[in-house]
Amino acid sequence: MIKIRLSILFFTITLLFVGCNKKDYNDKWTVISKGIWKYNASSKEKTNLLDVAKTIPDLARLNQFEDTPFPLNKDSIKITKQNGKLFLRFPLAKDEQIYGLGLQFKQVNKRGQIYNLHVDHYGGVDNGRTHAPVPFYVSSKGYGVLINSARYITVYVGTAVRTDSPDPPKVYNRNKDKDWDAQPASDAVEILIPADEAEIIVFAGKSPMEVVQKYNLYNGGGCLPPKWGLGFTYRTHTMFADTDVLKEVKAFEEHGFPLDFIGLEPGWMDRSYPCSYKWDAERFPKPETFIKTLLQNNVRTNLWMNPYIAPNTLLYSPMLPYAGTHTVWNGIVPDYTLDKARNIFTDYYQKELLNIGISGLKIDECDGFDNWLWPDVAKFPSGVDAEQMRQTYGLLLQEMITEEYHKKNIRTYGLVRASNAGATRFPFVIYNDYYQHEDFITALVNSGFCGLLWTPEVRSSATGEEWLRRTQSVCFSPMAMINAWSSDTKPWSYPDVFDAVKNIALLRMQLLPYIYTTFAQYHFDGIPPVRPMVLIDGFISKDKIDISTPNNAYNQAKLKDIKDQYMFGDNILVAPVFTGQKTRTVILPKGKWYDFYTGRYAGENEIITVACKLNEIPLYVRDGGIIPMIASRLHTPKNGEHIALEVRYYGNAEAKFLLYDDDGETYNYEKSAFSWTNLTVTKDKTGKLSGDTKRISGNVFNYKDITFKFMGH
Repeated sequence: MIKIRLSILFFTITLLFVGCNKKDYNDKWTVISKGIWKYNASSKEKTNLLDVAKTIPDLARLNQFEDTPFPLNKDSIKITKQNGKLFLRFPLAKDEQIYGLGLQFKQVNKRGQIYNLHVDHYGGVDNGRTHAPVPFYVSSKGYGVLINSARYITVYVGTAVRTDSPDPPKVYNRNKDKDWDAQPASDAVEILIPADEAEIIVFAGKSPMEVVQKYNLYNGGGCLPPKWGLGFTYRTHTMFADTDVLKEVKAFEEHGFPLDFIGLEPGWMDRSYPCSYKWDAERFPKPETFIKTLLQNNVRTNLWMNPYIAPNTLLYSPMLPYAGTHTVWNGIVPDYTLDKARNIFTDYYQKELLNIGISGLKIDECDGFDNWLWPDVAKFPSGVDAEQMRQTYGLLLQEMITEEYHKKNIRTYGLVRASNAGATRFPFVIYNDYYQHEDFITALVNSGFCGLLWTPEVRSSATGEEWLRRTQSVCFSPMAMINAWSSDTKPWSYPDVFDAVKNIALLRMQLLPYIYTTFAQYHFDGIPPVRPMVLIDGFISKDKIDISTPNNAYNQAKLKDIKDQYMFGDNILVAPVFTGQKTRTVILPKGKWYDFYTGRYAGENEIITVACKLNEIPLYVRDGGIIPMIASRLHTPKNGEHIALEVRYYGNAEAKFLLYDDDGETYNYEKSAFSWTNLTVTKDKTGKLSGDTKRISGNVFNYKDITFKFMGH
């Protein structure tokens, strides 16, 4: 009798997780909203990425999309459970490409790779150990898969060939066949989750871009930074005192270089590694006065911290009962899944830092390496195990700080070293200590797939050319930052290129209306500010373009891992230049494209080779592209300051651009305190172009004297 019961139990579990019966299997996918399904035969663990991030899906916006059928053959999906682990298999077509899986630095196309998704400092190899190992991938076929699990997940992206494969690869003889390959083609993405349960969510859309939008909106929509956060930032040397910082601010003004917020590194505390969170009385005797002085100079303050609390400091004793069993640099590790631990820190932060005007944090050292952070044998008072804490600690810190500013109705914009799925709405940009310019741009491209923000920050350079090239790149990223914590480098430290460095920083300031609208699209529609080329409509389109033509741009592009160019917002294509490059190729998608600086025609649906000018980063605008700009200035506009707007137009096609605006500082936009204004360009019967503006909604609008400039005409 016992054997019979065990057999019945085994048969039930097998049906539950394998789903042999087609009707039975179809019933296991529950519709969440249009184009989003959850596998309901497996529940999520108590500690998971989305719950830690406290995500609230924007269902109202998600349900505005057209209905989309389930994107895969459900019978081809296999989800099994064995020895306390979950094994997932999703089908993979021969011509299918896979993107995403977090902040990787070497490759954009992930097919043929294996990733162990593990929060860590990036070590120079794309193996999954990185600052934001988001377990979400996007297919070129127009679907995405999210594994909502705070475990170290292993993903085999088309690398494993099964004996029961319905479409096995051709068998070659290495002795005779020149086409033999050490890695035969695989027809599946296989995923190993070292846990009994995991939430599995499938997204589908009309395009890969729509899939990314739905993922971001499922996380609550992208963050909308304050306007000052999109200006220019500079992080001072780690041991600077208040007088040094004020001298630095004055020097920026004297050099005519923009500055909106300044970062103080570990020396602002009286001890760090581990931290006291207390101002150093010698270097900063009157911190409140110091912060007010900076604000009077239109400069915000951002403070460095790491989460580990030093012995014999104010927070140590009250936090000790809520800390893990292991220390980091001899500092205790608070368990911020516990309300009591959160309250101890946030009460202190609000009283000592937020209330005196601190505008945000740089949250450092919450990523790795293994020999720095707590080991996986550590225990935490909440019962969350060390592996899950490692995967979610960056999320916990971002959510906690974001909530404190939200309570005050003040927007913040900061930096963080670790993140994961669910972080889309958090106003934090990832950075690291790795410093390879080309790889920074690859990471920037990859960030666009997974609801992440990344800055290719500038620290130091071997030559003036390198300094300029890095600055050009960073000005077309989510945060334009020079980080001189160690080098003490200034924007003007390389006199031979300073004019060009200043010009690109001032261009960043001019583009504020365009960049701010781009982030509004991220918030309201889930469209990432940095957009990989493969997400752009028609970039590689079988039905409209003959990709079999040998010299066709799209045929060549498909064979390339497109990681050195991207779209920044709707209309600007960015093609960074690296030190030593005299020329570079740029892939122009369908439609006509124009040089940003001159308005001259650049090409259409082709690969062009451009000469690399030292004082310019190659920028191209699509036909009918509208770029709203303001005059160059040293600080972003204050709330209520009305400034003239120049609307640049490129090409010849009639066009429109929805310009977003709000107060730029508070969360009042959540209560509809914002505006959308339609900027349009039309042609009369003679072909003459004219521009017009029309308010679509809202009254918060901080622009005046709107003029149109027709580039190249």
